[in-house]
Amino acid sequence: MMFATNPFASISASISPGLMQGFVILMFILVVAGTLFDVIHKGSARYFFENFRKSKQAGTRPVEGGELVSIAVKTAVVDVLASGEFCNQRRRIAHLLGMYGFVFYVLATVMLVFDQAAGAGWAQLWWLGGLMVCVGGYWFWFFIRVDVAAEGRSPWRLMKADLFVLSLLISTTLGLIWAATGGGVGILFALYILATIVLFAGVPWSKFAHMFFKPAAAYEKRVSEANGTAENLPLQTRDDPEQQKRHSMELLVDAPMNMGLGIKREAPRHY
Repeated sequence: MMFATNPFASISASISPGLMQGFVILMFILVVAGTLFDVIHKGSARYFFENFRKSKQAGTRPVEGGELVSIAVKTAVVDVLASGEFCNQRRRIAHLLGMYGFVFYVLATVMLVFDQAAGAGWAQLWWLGGLMVCVGGYWFWFFIRVDVAAEGRSPWRLMKADLFVLSLLISTTLGLIWAATGGGVGILFALYILATIVLFAGVPWSKFAHMFFKPAAAYEKRVSEANGTAENLPLQTRDDPEQQKRHSMELLVDAPMNMGLGIKREAPRHY
């Protein structure tokens, strides 16, 4: 059965497993190197630690020990595992499909490449992950993207920022088509490898690295809310009196969700 067969076993007669394993390792090295380059070039790590230090110094209450651990756990569960930063449910679901699909797809690829005799479960996980990436990615690209859904622009309009999503979708789609047509070495396989190289080698010029920065940024944001600085931003009215007491009156701003106009606004479905 196609979904239970290791697609990479079909190329073992033409390409040695060692060469394919070396390719996977090279892609991992490109991700690490590209992320480090991105961190150094943009100064994101320096900015994060400097911002965290300023937030701690300006805080109106100390946040230490168990509370920091609790915030870290909440960040991991809500912001990372559940993509809680997305208020729009459609975008959140699309992101979760893409994120978990990518994790399943990459993990299964590694297992199938490094173990030609891997069980059918890994092959099925490879297909499931790839299909999840395609469903979430194409849904986002054609129906949820801000410039398409809110600004009415063509979904075929390309920008530099689209490199990650497009290379991910093209690589995954070509991989699934290649496997569905019997695998082997040919044009489809070459295009699949080329798209995969673009995906992982393009880390410094795409949004790939942001998956490593977002958890740190989400954690810093939660800490700044807990210590009272809230990144020097005004806060919306909180219903919980205990939460209100945590913030100084200078930062607590009455901001009704209708923006003070008393008019029912359109649901924020675009962003």
